[in-house]
Order: sequence, then C-alpha cells, then structure tokens
Amino acid sequence: MKAFRLDQLEAERAANQGAYLRFLRERTMSAGLYALDAGAQDAQGPHEQDEIYLVVSGRASITVGEETTQVGRGSVVFVPARMPHRFHHVTEDLRVMVIFSPPEG
Repeated sequence: MKAFRLDQLEAERAANQGAYLRFLRERTMSAGLYALDAGAQDAQGPHEQDEIYLVVSGRASITVGEETTQVGRGSVVFVPARMPHRFHHVTEDLRVMVIFSPPEG
C-alpha cells in the first residue's frame, strides 16, 4: 500500500517551487497535485492521457473543448486525451488532484 497526506504533498510541492508535483506513478496510472494561486494563468496544453481532476480546494472555471463550468472543492472533471483544456478565472487558490491513465511522463 501507498498512502499520502494532502498537507504533506502540498508542502513538498511548495518546497520544490513548482505548480505540479507527481507523487505516484504506476503501470496503468499516475497521480499528482496541481496548484494555481488566485489570479494565476494555467499554461498547460492537451495531454496524451485521459485525466480526472478532483478539486481539493479553491475556486475557478475550467474549459474543456468548447464547454466551460465553474469548479470548487469536491468538483470532479474528466478530460479525454488530447482535448484542449485549461483552468481560468481562478478566484481562490486552487489545489487539484490529477489522475492520468495511462501514466504521464
């Protein structure tokens, strides 16, 4: 078993001064913690993997393809592989658990 605590993951991500911390990579999936502070720009592009975003905290909008919705704590969004997507209008510091399948990178 591998177990993680969000507060420890966030501290590690912040210590590495990056927006993204991959904390798990297995044969069929990977997981990471993504952070965007209020007002930040999301520069990510489409990925080769399917993704699931679970919003841990914060508020923003997300556009996937031509669809836009607001997200907050507890929101779950599926993004198909190679689909353009981005978070925007980040009004509260956003922390998102990201699950890729197959694993990214």
